[in-house]
Amino acid sequence: MRQLYIGGAWTASVSGEAIEVVNPATEEIIDRVPAGAPDDVEAAVGAARAAFPAWSSTAPAERSKLLAAAADLLTERAGDIARTISTDMGAPIGFALKVQTLMPAAVLSTYAQLAEGHPREQRVGNSLVVKEPVGVVGAITPWNYPLHQIICKVAPALAAGCTVVLKPSEVAPLAAYALADIFHEVGLPAGVFNLVSGRGPVVGEAMAAHPEIDLISFTGSTVAGRRVASLAAETVKRVALELGGKSANLILPDADLEAAVKVGVANCFINAGQTCSAWTRMLVHRDQYDEAVHLAVEASRKYTVGDPFDEATRIGPLVSRAQRDRVIHFINRGQEEGARLVAGGTETALEHGYYVEPTIFAAVEPGMTIEQEEIFGPVLSIIPYTTVDQAVAIANGTRYGLAGAVWAATEERAVAVARRLRTGQVAVNGGGFNPLAPFGGFKQSGVGRELGEYGLEEYLEVKSLQL
Repeated sequence: MRQLYIGGAWTASVSGEAIEVVNPATEEIIDRVPAGAPDDVEAAVGAARAAFPAWSSTAPAERSKLLAAAADLLTERAGDIARTISTDMGAPIGFALKVQTLMPAAVLSTYAQLAEGHPREQRVGNSLVVKEPVGVVGAITPWNYPLHQIICKVAPALAAGCTVVLKPSEVAPLAAYALADIFHEVGLPAGVFNLVSGRGPVVGEAMAAHPEIDLISFTGSTVAGRRVASLAAETVKRVALELGGKSANLILPDADLEAAVKVGVANCFINAGQTCSAWTRMLVHRDQYDEAVHLAVEASRKYTVGDPFDEATRIGPLVSRAQRDRVIHFINRGQEEGARLVAGGTETALEHGYYVEPTIFAAVEPGMTIEQEEIFGPVLSIIPYTTVDQAVAIANGTRYGLAGAVWAATEERAVAVARRLRTGQVAVNGGGFNPLAPFGGFKQSGVGRELGEYGLEEYLEVKSLQL
């Protein structure tokens, strides 16, 4: 069984208990990690608190050098780590390499630069405004992007001069261990980064409530996020939340329908639909609705389901049996409420693994469960609209506001509609993901932003010196 990483050393959990890590493609146990206890959290927070004075006063150039070395080592080991992620949570190997591993390495590299280059002082009248690290950070991360979501929190926190206690998801924790090895090898000082694996109701809640953690950053479901925020409120600590989404892909009547549908289907099905920012609702004008449904069904046929290590696979298994059952439940609910299943809708014929076919619903109306709730699987709902105002109302008509897309004949028209969407980021005519731009949501999709300078600012406190 693996161990916890606390104070610069691998150490056994006081609980003595283990959590089995299951390969979702084969249903085999591949590893065991400690089921951490509150006393483990106490030790990790103590190590982080003890390390904070020296790390926060370390020259930015030195912090930058260590983060850059870690980014280089992560890139060097990308192939091995990608294979670990594919085995751990089921992402197809090509996706696991490019998006699950090399993209986090690139993000870590940007924070190595920002550690030294981000301005920390500004004169405002007779005041000198300075930005200082917030302190000890608790980071709680999910299983769907098990390395990227860690980097999105840990890298800016370390760049800012904070120390960190990380709890990765117990469902797919192995990439976190690979990162801990890298930080250890590059010589990150003891206590600056700590890893405590375990279950959310035990380790996560102990972190959220801990009085010596100054900021808690959580990515996961909205339900769990509310619990984290509630516990954190008792000690009035800062909270950053990146939660659920039900993003709309709004296709205007003058858009390139074929391109918009093709890209929209791809975005919905990426990572087997286990992406909080996936465009899971496609909004199409009634005059083009039947054509759009046909195009979407045809596009879905190209999404081969299978072994993550088969180069032909485009959709791997869902991460767990529980997640597969949840997705099947929503598919059944969609049919019960009158939506029309036009593609997929069942488990696959594969003998082992938590697979679900790429699924498309037509005749979806606003207010249906599958139109409102985050399913977190390869399920697309296609919704008709009559006017642009109605389309905007539908797009804004959920409690979420994380991402979305708008397609139109001109960028100007698409941007005008995109400005009306109450969501944290909008792709305009297929604009690509930018890891330097802020990522985060409106409404119940979260609080705060990750990535780039905006992500770094989350881990800085502002002080005013009146001169």
